[in-house]
Amino acid sequence: MGRRGYPVEFRRKVLDLLAEGRSVASVAHDLDVSDQTIYSWRKQDRIDRGLPVLSTKENGELASARGHRRRP
Repeated sequence: MGRRGYPVEFRRKVLDLLAEGRSVASVAHDLDVSDQTIYSWRKQDRIDRGLPVLSTKENGELASARGHRRRP
């Protein structure tokens, strides 16, 4: 039997900490959650709130359009 996941309240706490300016890495370390899990929660939260979520390709195109160079 696998893990059932994290409670909604816990996810909300994590997202609130990010909104306060904490880094994903520090929250992940302090709360013993993988950083990839937190990135997924943040992405889903943005989708749920109707905010734009760009793909890697779209981010690169946007950076190019703004005249920024991507780091290797």
